[in-house]
Amino acid sequence: MKEPANKQGYRLHLDRTFKSLDQLADYIGDIFDCPITIEDTNHHVIAYSKHREHVDEARIATIMNRKVPDKIINGLWKNEVMPKLIDSNEPIFIPEITEIGLGNRVAISIWKKNEVLGFIWIHTSGIRLNADEIIFLKEAAEQVKKLLLAKHSGKKNADESYKDFFWQLLMGNLKDPKEIQKQARLFNINLEEKLTVVVFRFSNKITEQIEKHSYYLVETQTQAKVIFRLLDENEFILLVRVIKDTDLANRLYDFMEQFMYKISSQLELEDINGASGLLYDNPVQIKNAYKEAMHTIHLKNIFPDELKNIFLYEDLGVYKYIDEIYNTWKNQGQQNKYIRRLQEYDEKNQTSLLKTLHYFLQEDSNVYQAAKQLFIHPNTMNYRLKRIREISGLDVKDPVQKTAVYLELIMENI
Repeated sequence: MKEPANKQGYRLHLDRTFKSLDQLADYIGDIFDCPITIEDTNHHVIAYSKHREHVDEARIATIMNRKVPDKIINGLWKNEVMPKLIDSNEPIFIPEITEIGLGNRVAISIWKKNEVLGFIWIHTSGIRLNADEIIFLKEAAEQVKKLLLAKHSGKKNADESYKDFFWQLLMGNLKDPKEIQKQARLFNINLEEKLTVVVFRFSNKITEQIEKHSYYLVETQTQAKVIFRLLDENEFILLVRVIKDTDLANRLYDFMEQFMYKISSQLELEDINGASGLLYDNPVQIKNAYKEAMHTIHLKNIFPDELKNIFLYEDLGVYKYIDEIYNTWKNQGQQNKYIRRLQEYDEKNQTSLLKTLHYFLQEDSNVYQAAKQLFIHPNTMNYRLKRIREISGLDVKDPVQKTAVYLELIMENI
């Protein structure tokens, strides 16, 4: 029976001994006629094949840094690539991810029992492997494992391992509380008591200077204990334990407010946004805290004025349910009659009664506060409210009508 061969005529069988990982990488590259990169479990480059045509940005950045950049690692986690690699010993096809400069890939994890030692990345042109090529790649992973075990002790770099563990918690890939606690003990981490996720979003990509200041500030404050920290583009993501106190929410709020104030004043930064999820006792729920923090940041971007002083998910009030309300409102396709009447009147007469009503409701029906926001006299405010009642028919003293109008004004702003 003829032994399987690839397009170039190479036999798809590893029947020789390789002196180094670079030699093995070149051989695999010749077999598949494309660039090969071999990484350890912490995404440090330990070998790579000779360059070929059409090398993408991700490979260039990885080779230059001798390590996969954080931007790419984070993108692989968010696109569900890393969970698949960690959960399987089969080759995984990865379509192009343009936002991180990654072309088509086939990757396979290198295993020692239940421990991932590293990864082989094949820089394909989108061509999937046939059955014989898959067998060959699995044999190659075994060869890499032998060379790795001969060269290294297999110990993980603590900081990089923390990142992978943290991403698994954020994305909800770890679902067994016992397994989570087991891994946490390996890192000497306590995941008990009240935990939540805090996200700080900067207006631009985090620089080395911002990174240094951020790490210093979160390590030197006392309101919360930072367990994990992670930089992802322009986001600083933290898993924190709030120090026991009678009011955990205030502690968390103070922690975030102080961080944003100090780093803004120290580095003269603007437009830093911050949010946190709910506090949870169960580490399995960390994924929920992350979603809640990100959702709060999202809403603060949509409603910067209304939510400028809101940092905690639990303080969002009705905005917490705004997506569900919006979908119902959108499907109805009907505008509130009071809003419609005021809108038509404003357009016809070049007035701003609808805006006046919005500020009045936003300031909890406080005439003086609403007048202050609009830079008008309270008497003028009262006159406008009278006209609003006359034109729209809205009873501004009726809580049911006011609530409905306020919610629909929010919907109009989305």
